[in-house]
Amino acid sequence: MRRSLLLRFTYRWPRERPGLPHLPHALDLQLARVAQWFHATSDTTRLAILEFLSQRDRAAGELIQLLGVPPSRVSFHLTVLTESGLIRRYRDGRRRLYSLRGETLDLMLTFMRTVLPGAHVGTCPLSCCQAGLPYQ
Repeated sequence: MRRSLLLRFTYRWPRERPGLPHLPHALDLQLARVAQWFHATSDTTRLAILEFLSQRDRAAGELIQLLGVPPSRVSFHLTVLTESGLIRRYRDGRRRLYSLRGETLDLMLTFMRTVLPGAHVGTCPLSCCQAGLPYQ
């Protein structure tokens, strides 16, 4: 059942977007990665985990105590953050510690700077990017 569901969606990848120009496959994958970053940061528990990990590397048990959330929920959120590339898991003896991946956060910030209004004034033919608009 699951295999057939996956096959049903993958044969149409990348999806066509009505009304938008077709994007090269590489750009589709880049945008999918950016969407995964923002999905990973769209939950308050995951944001709290990122904040705790910004202080120092921590074990899952320590995060469970700090957050006051059931272990299964913390495990789920850590998996989402790990798969998105925002954190990494490594072994230190018998413990598994989690730490921030600064390079991914830098890429995320770079993307956010490029989509700011007026960030590409003069290089874009669209009227929304022209200087002097009231909302910029």
